[in-house]
Amino acid sequence: MNYLIVGLGNIGKEYADTRHNIGFMVADELANQAGTTWSTLKHAYYTEYKQRGHNIYVIKPTTFMNLSGKAVNYWMQELKVPVENVLVIVDDLAIPFSSIRIKPKGSAAGHNGLRSIEASIGGQHYPRLRFGIGDNFSKGRQVDYVLGPFDKEEQRELPALIEHAVKMVSSFINIGIGLTMTNLNTK
Repeated sequence: MNYLIVGLGNIGKEYADTRHNIGFMVADELANQAGTTWSTLKHAYYTEYKQRGHNIYVIKPTTFMNLSGKAVNYWMQELKVPVENVLVIVDDLAIPFSSIRIKPKGSAAGHNGLRSIEASIGGQHYPRLRFGIGDNFSKGRQVDYVLGPFDKEEQRELPALIEHAVKMVSSFINIGIGLTMTNLNTK
């Protein structure tokens, strides 16, 4: 079986360690643990590895967040990955920092990357791993918050949270979304 893991983020050094790039950070750790390296291919940084007989393809779209769907749709078609085997890793303002939840479908909830994916693949029925970044910002400062770096306390917790997200991705591949939700979703 083929799986496409999509870490959402923005390319460029100025975005590297921002909250909006947590998808890239988790994808980087997946590649690191698999011992693979990234290639720059059409619409994405790309790597692949095998896990328990499955082909795992990992992308970080190079289209910028607002056009993520272009990369996701292209690689789904190119690699012949069914939508239920696509997992999008995304930052989520609606859940607190340190919460990580996987779910089989859902709305974009104002997230431009998810909105672009929905438009490109034709709906909301695709799995996503929601990495909570909280909503600790003043009114009108949402963009600065998501495009800002994690604070010092969050940075200390980040490695363990990224590790948990990687564990959730592996579980999704090995035992499916239902058991992964039951066993690994955090509050």
